[in-house]
Order: sequence, then structure tokens, then C-alpha cells
Amino acid sequence: MKNTIKVMFFAVTLMFSAFTMAQSTVTGTVMDGEFNSSLPSASIVEQGTSNGTITDFDGTFTFETQASSGVLIISYVGYGKKTISFSDSINLGNIFLTPDNSLDEVVVVGKGVIDLAGGRETPVAVSTIKAAEIQQKAGNWDLPEVLKSTPSVQNLKSGGFGDGQMFIRGFDQTNTAFLLNGQPINGMEDGRMYWSNWSGVMDVADAIQVQRGLGASKLAISSVGGTVNIVTKTIDRKEGGFVQQMVANDSYTKTTAYFSTGVNEKGWSFSGLLGHWQGDGYVDNTDGQGQTYFFSVGYQPNENHTLNFLLTGAPQSHAVAGSGSIGEFLEEGRRYNSWNYDNVNSSNTLSSGAYPGGRNIYHKPVANISWDWTIDEDSELSTVVYGSMGRGSFAQAITSGDDVTYARGSNNNHDWFGLVTNYNNQLTENLNLNFGADVRLYNGFHFRDVREFISVDAVTANSGYSGGLDYELTEAGGINPWEVFFNQNNDHSQRFGYDYEEQINYAGVFGQLEYSKDNFSTFFQGAVSNQSHVRTEFLNVEEAGVSEESDKVNNLGYNVKLGGAYVLSDAHKVFVNAGYYSRQPFHDNLYQNNREGNTLLSPEAENEEITGLEAGYQFNGGSAISANLNVYHTTWDNVTKYNSNGEIGDAFLSYQTLGVKQVHYGVELEVMTRPLDNLKLNGFVALGEWQFKDNATLRTFDNDGNKVGDDEDIVIDGFNVGGAAQVTAGINGSYEFLPRFSIDAGWNWYNDVFSTGSLGVAPLSMPSYDTVDTGLSYKLLFGETGKTSLQFRLNVNNVFDEVYLESVNGTTAASAIESENYKGINRSNTGRFGYGRTWNTSVRFNF
Repeated sequence: MKNTIKVMFFAVTLMFSAFTMAQSTVTGTVMDGEFNSSLPSASIVEQGTSNGTITDFDGTFTFETQASSGVLIISYVGYGKKTISFSDSINLGNIFLTPDNSLDEVVVVGKGVIDLAGGRETPVAVSTIKAAEIQQKAGNWDLPEVLKSTPSVQNLKSGGFGDGQMFIRGFDQTNTAFLLNGQPINGMEDGRMYWSNWSGVMDVADAIQVQRGLGASKLAISSVGGTVNIVTKTIDRKEGGFVQQMVANDSYTKTTAYFSTGVNEKGWSFSGLLGHWQGDGYVDNTDGQGQTYFFSVGYQPNENHTLNFLLTGAPQSHAVAGSGSIGEFLEEGRRYNSWNYDNVNSSNTLSSGAYPGGRNIYHKPVANISWDWTIDEDSELSTVVYGSMGRGSFAQAITSGDDVTYARGSNNNHDWFGLVTNYNNQLTENLNLNFGADVRLYNGFHFRDVREFISVDAVTANSGYSGGLDYELTEAGGINPWEVFFNQNNDHSQRFGYDYEEQINYAGVFGQLEYSKDNFSTFFQGAVSNQSHVRTEFLNVEEAGVSEESDKVNNLGYNVKLGGAYVLSDAHKVFVNAGYYSRQPFHDNLYQNNREGNTLLSPEAENEEITGLEAGYQFNGGSAISANLNVYHTTWDNVTKYNSNGEIGDAFLSYQTLGVKQVHYGVELEVMTRPLDNLKLNGFVALGEWQFKDNATLRTFDNDGNKVGDDEDIVIDGFNVGGAAQVTAGINGSYEFLPRFSIDAGWNWYNDVFSTGSLGVAPLSMPSYDTVDTGLSYKLLFGETGKTSLQFRLNVNNVFDEVYLESVNGTTAASAIESENYKGINRSNTGRFGYGRTWNTSVRFNF
């Protein structure tokens, strides 16, 4: 019946056209402006009509217009639309479309709570990476590696799988807000991100947007350095999928399969992904393995409502790399791992035959339900309800003499549920109102237990805790992430060392008012939140078996942002933004980490104060050239840090540092060019100056939580902030030398790098370094539409096998004896060298 209706429709259209006096025949070829290849199934529509067609396999089209002159709209998924005027019958020749840096073609569910920069007229410093580039360049890396060609972003790979770190404008991951489809995913207790817990996120990402600095987020979140929005697959418009096989250096292999039904006639859509990976790791004895799963169900009952259920997870385990001095790495090689044991008979033994000193095991499934409701033409409501259950452990080998006796598990589990909702109303033609709420309920479980018995059958816990009684540990929790998830140790009598829970509840409201008229736009934004904390102790208690609960702590926080932009002309735009955050301290900075673990630190940690200023200029010269220039100044003040050094002799000392202040400022320039139709060349430079300002105060506590000695002044004023390069630059480009056969390469340079270490000691200036990466891509099309294809990809990272110090955690000055130094750094400092040359290659069948 539907086919009959279509035939009748086209027949009527043709008859109408035949009797129309004024009409034209328009022909042309739609091309990929990036790779100079044809675009089959591109859409061509005559503006103001339903008259249109699609391109054939070669990207060409011919059709009769309804008027002798007018405008054609040419579009293709993943590319910016193009409008072309026509007059009389004409051959338009090659029409080049360029990849769209916005997210218009991505089906975003829960779009009101996913704070994308494109949703506001006033811009921010932003970079967007789309699915095609993620697919090409991600390979077997984590997300930070894909972002390293973004201004002021640096990735440190560290040791084992998923152990990398990312910095934005000199701030680490605890001060960068990470959002997954609008859901905050930084740790509620300490703000940290562990990429091993998210090893499958690259497989399901539709786009990743990096907002540097203040960003467009409306939540009161940890966006001191910036905000990273990860937008995953949800609803695909069309049916399709892929199967991909990847292999890489050090016996790495990964298999992934994905399929989506598209949206059917009743509005339903289903999609799913499964993957498995394993490998030996670049660093010796750091093998790992894991799985990825993703399942999505969408329902669109009508054009006003879109609902989606999503479930994704990435269970994994990997052996970790032990630290070592620079001298040890120079003697043993940069793959050196100081932390493993021989002659251990265990199921946890590595493929090399060694037993890992430590293994990370984790499984964190995340589920959410999203609802987008278009209330009317001026208002809409978006709501996301989410939950996650993290279960995992750090299994560390415990030795007695030369024997490994058992693997001790340091478990970090949690249940996390939340809701984010957002209402948007276009009050007038020029005024837009946006407000919503953010609620998070978090329960963390932390304890030590036995993961595996090796040369013993039981362990005696005789720490003196739990009423001073000794007791036997006879159960082992296992080292498999699926086992850890479904069989967590709920028996407090089988825990030792520490055993406590944390209840952290967060509730906030936010709002934004934006005015836009002609060439001017401005916005004002604010958020207020309350975060409560309760700590329950099970082990370090006066009476065995009787838990003790702390008093509840409530901390109020808020933020305000405002900004404006002015369009000077079609090619030139300027903007300025400012913001202030009063951010609650992390839970881990509130309580003493000792026998009196339920006792609040005194004085209590106060709210941190963040002030941000930024301005920018955007130039749009069309497909040939565009550029962004940003300047920023960020002050992070009134910071409290708390850490424990464990037992020192007969004492257990912990430290509270008050009044830490950092000032980060700099300038960023990125330029995007297309010198030739088949050549893209981009570059960036970021110049930063990141320093501590004023001095801080150090307080020391003993095992009973009592303050020891007098407060100490810590001299940090003028010291450089370490960890990431303050000056970076890069050039990357791609060239298509045959249809759908291209080569790309990127060069990144890092300068003004400083070590990390103890506060109060000046950091070391590390040697600068640069790396070169390259890749090859080929896409073979099948069928008349080109929808079915075979893609081949090869990535080679650090092509020239550059040897460089990636990080140094130490402050020992250079020795007067030159042989005791390495490029001006004392070899006794703890450090880690970056990876040498690595590669991965994949074949992907799209259908």
C-alpha cells in the first residue's frame, strides 16, 4: 500500500511539473570537501518546496526544479548544509561539503541536560571531535589520547591500560568536569577519573566536546580547567551496524560488533554493541583484558516526545606498572616494571609467568532513562534519570620473606543514583530562559579483604582495631571483574585494615537567561547546591560489631557566570565571559584518615574559590580558513589538601595543607585551513603561565587525630605548577591522494614542563619533547548507495621512537656529577618515560 502511495505521489508531482511553465534542469556532483570523494545519497531539495532528489553512487544528481530560478539546499549526515542559487538549466559542477563541527546530525537524547556549547549564542573556547575521527584515531587508546591535538590539553599515558591522566590548562582531572550524556561521572569523593573504568566509552561515542575554562555547563561542577562532554550513541535514524577487528603492538587484539534497527514505523529503535579486548601492555608485565557492552532502546511515540533507555559498561582487569627512579629506567629500558614476582603459582599469574605486584579490577555499569518533551514551539523539557553500581578492587601482592602469601584487596565500591532535568523557554524572539535541577545520591563502600590466597589458607588480622580482637580471614573475593561485581564481600568479619561507608547527597538548582538581538548576545547564569556528608565506621570502633556514624556535614556552594558576544561581520566574532565558583571541598578532605576516621578535621575544609575570565575572537573565512583566538585567566584559591603517609616508625601521621592558591593564565590560537581540495592542514599553539601564589599552612595529625606540633608555613609563592606542559603546539593534517585513500599526520610539541612533588620544594624544570603520529585510511564502497563499505585503518604513534621523560615526581636537584643526571634531571628522582613507537591496525565492515 505504501509503495502504491509513493508511486501516486511521484506521478502527481511529475504531472504538475509537466504543466509548469517555469522550470529548469539542474545537475551536479556532491563531494566530500575534506577528502575530495563523492558523497552518495546526499540530499538535494529545492528551497520552499518538497521537490528534491538524492545523489547516486558517484555523487551526481539530475532533477527538474519547479521554478526557473531559486535556491537548492544540499545536505549530508555529518556535513554542514550548503545553499546554492540556480537560474535556468545549469550544471553546478562539483559541490563541496565540509564536515560539520557542530552536533546537528547526531541524535542527542536528553539534549536539554547535555551542555553543548552550540546551544548558546555566546560562545566559549570549544573543540568538538566527531564519531568519524574518534573511530580513526582512537585505536586502542583511552579518550585523553584523542584530545591531545586540542589547545591546552595534554595526555600522560602513564603505565598500564587505562592509567592515563589528562590536563586542561594545567588542571588535572579532579578539576575537569566529565559528563556522559549529561551525567556527571567524576568521583563524588575526590573528583578523580579512572579511564580503566571507562575503557569502552570510545566504542559508543558519537561525539566528544571539550569546553576549556568556564564552558557552557549550567551545573555547579568541577569545571576549573574545563568540561568534557561525551555524547554516546542512542537513537540512530537508519538501520545499520558494523563489525571491526583490531590488532596492535604487544599482542593486543580487540573485536567489536554493533547493530542498530533505526527508527521503525511505530517509533521504536534498538541498538547494541559488544566488544572484547586483551593485550600484554606496552610496559612489561602489565597485561589486561576486558569487555564492552552497550544496549539502547528508544521510543518516539510522536514528534513531541523522545524516550531512551541506555545501559553500558566495561568490566576490565589489568596489572599495574610499579614506579621507579629515572636511573632504573635508563638501565632497564622504558618498558621496565619494578613491581612483579616470579615463581608464584596462581590463576592471577601474567602471561609472562610473573605475578603482578598490583592489579586493578573494576566493573561499573551505567544506566539511564532520558525523556525529551517538546511542550510547544517555544518550550521543551529534558530529563535524565541515571544510576551506576561500581564494584572493584586493587589487588596487591603481600609478601613474607621471598614468598607472595596472598593478594590484598583495597575495595572501592559505590551505588550512585541521580536526576538532571532542564526546562527551556523562548520567552520572546530575543530572550531565552533555561532552568533545572541536579540531584545525586551516592553511597561509597571502602574496605580491605583477601582477593586470593596463594601460599597460605588464611590470614590473621591483628591490627588492634575492632575492639582489639584478632580474627581469621578465610574467604577470597577473586580477581575477575564479573566475579567482583556479582559476589562482593558483604561480610564485615572478612574485612580488615579499614572498613567504612560514605553517604554523599547533592542537590542543586541552576538557571540561565540569554538575550540575543541582531549582532549582540549576552547571558547570565547561576547555580546553587548543597552537599551533605555522613561517614559510617565499621572496623575502627570501640565495640566490635557496632558501627559508629559521624555527624552530618552540609556544605553550600554556588556559581555565577555571565558573558557577551558581538558579531562584527559574517567572518568576525568576539566574546568575553566571566565566572565565579564557590565549590564545596571533596569528601576526602573533610575527615581524618586514621583510627578516629569519623572525626572532622579541625579547622574544617572551607569552600574553594574559583574565578575565571576569558575572551575570544573567532574568524570564519569559509572552507579555506578559520581561526580561534582565546585568552584566559583562572584563579583557584582557598584550597585544602589532605593526605596520609601511613605509619612512620611507630606513628601514623597525616597532613592538612590550608590556603593553597594557583593562578593560571594564557593565550590559545588554533587555525584550520584547506589549501587544496584534498588537503586539510590545522595548527595550534598554547602559551600558559601557571604558578602558585602566596604561601600555605601545613598541619600534622597523629594516629588518634590529635594535632602534632605547631602550624608550619609552606613556601610555594612563585613556584610553577607541575604535571603538564605550560607551552604546547601542534600541526596536523590529512591528504587524500586517491579517492577515499588518505594519509594523516600530527606533530605535538611540549615545553615548560615541571615536576610534581612535595609542596614547599621548588619543582624541577623538565626537558621539552615532541612526538609525531601518522595514519592511513582506505574506504571501499559496495552497492549502489555506498552504504555497505569496508574500512581499513593503520595508526602509528611516536613514529620516530622519541625517548622522552613524560613525568617526574620528585624535587631532588641536579647533581654536580654529570653522570648522575639525565638531561639536567637527577637520576634519583622518580619518573616515567613516555611510550616508544606503537601501532594498531583495524578492518571494519559497515552495513
